[in-house]
Amino acid sequence: MLVNAYGAHAGDQPLEPLQITRRAPGAHDVQIDIAFCGICHSDLHQVRAEWYGTQFPCVPGHEIVGRVAAVGAHVDGFRPGDLVGIGCIVDSCKHCADCEDGLENYCDGMIGTYNFPTPDAPGWTLGGYSQQIVVHERYVLRIRHPEEQLAAVAPLLCAGITTYSPLRHWNVGPGKKVGVVGIGGLGHMGIKLAHALGAHVVAFTTSDSKREAALQLGADEVVVSRNAEEMAAHAKSFDLILNTVAAPHDLDAFLVLLKRDGNMTLVGAPATPHASPNVFNLIMKRRTLAGSMIGGIAETQEMLDFCAEHGIVSDIELVRADQINESYERMLKGDVKYRFVIDNATLAG
Repeated sequence: MLVNAYGAHAGDQPLEPLQITRRAPGAHDVQIDIAFCGICHSDLHQVRAEWYGTQFPCVPGHEIVGRVAAVGAHVDGFRPGDLVGIGCIVDSCKHCADCEDGLENYCDGMIGTYNFPTPDAPGWTLGGYSQQIVVHERYVLRIRHPEEQLAAVAPLLCAGITTYSPLRHWNVGPGKKVGVVGIGGLGHMGIKLAHALGAHVVAFTTSDSKREAALQLGADEVVVSRNAEEMAAHAKSFDLILNTVAAPHDLDAFLVLLKRDGNMTLVGAPATPHASPNVFNLIMKRRTLAGSMIGGIAETQEMLDFCAEHGIVSDIELVRADQINESYERMLKGDVKYRFVIDNATLAG
């Protein structure tokens, strides 16, 4: 089936309208009419061939929400009309230890929502900047938020789970002190989620102008990381620091803020490496430096249900399809609070 989409034919070309082919639903497939799709910073890196291996035409988008249009003969968990989402994963091997543990995001055979190999035309997956998508039922997520919040739910499928997963893994809750570095698409979700989990939340920003915004998001305190006195006041006090910054910076400045056995988890993915941290800042207090990538399907569903229960959505700016290129440029400048979301109805032409 031909559907309208928005994508690029080369890394140095803007995104433009195009048509793509979607497969007919198989026995275990769910066909989804896409209502909204979030714009993630990784979309920009991939479509501009700044990361290795981009296949063209590239149709990005892995923060997908919409309604079920049709289901395969053996699908019993979804039916037409259901509100659903698709995140960063549309397939995996289904039988390795990671898949059996519900951690499909770490499966070596994970198939991402776009730019991963697939038997479907054109040979690689095409994402959510499109009218429709067909996905195996295992990777479809149920949305329980009110329908009027649907657009603002979309970024939860990446920004939400990327921050929720390490918060849950490191057992964040009441009595824990959590730092969130960076107040952007990921950081603003980290603040909201850590607050809802009951932690004492400290937001770190390089700009004093973001102080009030961070407090409104749920931070208990805000630290300007360029202020040495403000940083020193929190030395050896954090259980967890969630570092969302996608640019190389001094990790030691934050590692020394961790208490004994504290952890800093990196979820931002810079284009060039961070400088290597001072090993003594790790070994002298048994601190750990870790990374985390999205989450498995079960944990993503848990996150969506948690957000629905607590009334959590992303702060978004809704844009038309013909505003995607402009949105990319604004995203590079940090000119968005805090996530762009495409109204996929505007793909109709």
